[in-house]
Amino acid sequence: MSPRRNRPYRADKFEPRPEGDRHGLERVETWQGEEWVMRPVAGTGGKTYRCPGCDQEIPPGVGHVVAWPEYGGVDDRRHWHRSCWEARDRRSAKLLRSRNAPRH
Repeated sequence: MSPRRNRPYRADKFEPRPEGDRHGLERVETWQGEEWVMRPVAGTGGKTYRCPGCDQEIPPGVGHVVAWPEYGGVDDRRHWHRSCWEARDRRSAKLLRSRNAPRH
């Protein structure tokens, strides 16, 4: 006797999703006269990112936001703290610090 299948078989289970429905939480926002795609991320496994808003690290497992110009490529994606993304008009990657200034 073969084991019981707990889930019903669905022939359409491997059909690709429509392109517009791929990431339901993605949205487009305007910033600095450019359209940006923004997607919240629950957390990553094993990779540390640097937030361009505060220049601090985003450790693995911490929820954050990934944003990129609408017509940009994979290399244009940036990982931001959620609060830094919301305050992006007051924060920027163009902060000038002296060589010995603390980064906190």
